[in-house]
Amino acid sequence: MTQSSWSGAAAREPGFQSTQSPGEQRLDIRFTGSGSEYFRIWIVNLLLTIVTLSLYHPWAKVRRLRYFYGNTLVDGHALDFHGDPKKMLRGYLLVGLMVILYSVAGKFSPTAGLVAFLIVGAIWPALFKASMQFRLANTSWRGLRFRFKGDVGGSYKAMLPLFVPGLLFLLAALGMNPTPSKEEQASAGFVLLAVMFASLLLVPLLLWNLKKYQHDNYALGQLRTELTASRGSFYAVFLKTFGISMLAGIVVAVVFGIALAVGFAGAMFGRGTGGGPNIAVIIAGIVVGFILMIGMQLLPRPYFESRFQNLLWGRTGSDHLHFKSDLRFRPLLWLTIKNWFLMIVTLGLYWPFAKVALARMRLQAVSIATTLNIDQLHDQLRVADGDAAGDAAGDLFGIDIGL
Repeated sequence: MTQSSWSGAAAREPGFQSTQSPGEQRLDIRFTGSGSEYFRIWIVNLLLTIVTLSLYHPWAKVRRLRYFYGNTLVDGHALDFHGDPKKMLRGYLLVGLMVILYSVAGKFSPTAGLVAFLIVGAIWPALFKASMQFRLANTSWRGLRFRFKGDVGGSYKAMLPLFVPGLLFLLAALGMNPTPSKEEQASAGFVLLAVMFASLLLVPLLLWNLKKYQHDNYALGQLRTELTASRGSFYAVFLKTFGISMLAGIVVAVVFGIALAVGFAGAMFGRGTGGGPNIAVIIAGIVVGFILMIGMQLLPRPYFESRFQNLLWGRTGSDHLHFKSDLRFRPLLWLTIKNWFLMIVTLGLYWPFAKVALARMRLQAVSIATTLNIDQLHDQLRVADGDAAGDAAGDLFGIDIGL
């Protein structure tokens, strides 16, 4: 493959198709981690984080990321994480200091809390961009470091829907009478409800903005991805999930009502050996209804996660390289129910096993289709690589806030 051919493939070109052509090769993603291995890492991380009053958190995070990255194989080659926990500690302390100052300011006076909130909100998009740059620059595959090409301006633009409701509420608060009448209090309540409703309507738009900003700026060498999913497709996933949630709520109400009716019927007409109400029937009905209620409430999240992952990664790539995702709702639902049941039974100790099982299902549902010769592309990208390591080394604070 010539330099001109692969550089043309590296350009971000809109309108790529996610269907695999005969000339494409598929790069499978496998996850080889196990719950027992991760349990040992998790329990040590937990104990040391508690003992050090959370100061061990950056080291715990590095150990966790190295384990999950090291067990994620793309075309048989593992990812790697190179983050420096000492540098991440500086970022962790910086973010922690901001949270503490905001909390203290809020207790000192409402005005001080508002000013602190505005300061934190003003710099949060810059922290988000720094976090993405740090995480990608410290992630590698076959010795090549990823890069994040987004700028600070793009981060502020992406987070704009997050600030609009808050600004509206702030403007309304500034215009209020210090000693409001009952009518003004009612108007303020109406404004608050309107802002809350507007915030809910803006959630899909905010998520689209953030994912568009992220997925348009992932890079490996000169290769760069693009997200072609529309805003409407994000709203469609949210609306369908809302419909599933409403349906689950109706089913829960009906089943729970039937269970209670059966229990009380048993209490009224069924008698125990002593002639008293059959309390066991009532308890059994309540328990069955409660279990069904929990099970149905677990339904919306797996539905959203499966549909959202398939939409997000299925529409990420370029003309010559794109991702595919085929995360199925039903297997994810059963895995979620199993994980929650075992976590309850084990009092939370099954959590590392659940995390590994979920990571395996979600990662192995994704694959990469490309028309490029991966070995030749790797050699050419290695020549062009170098700036990504500089991005990681040049980040003074090592901000990694997990977004």
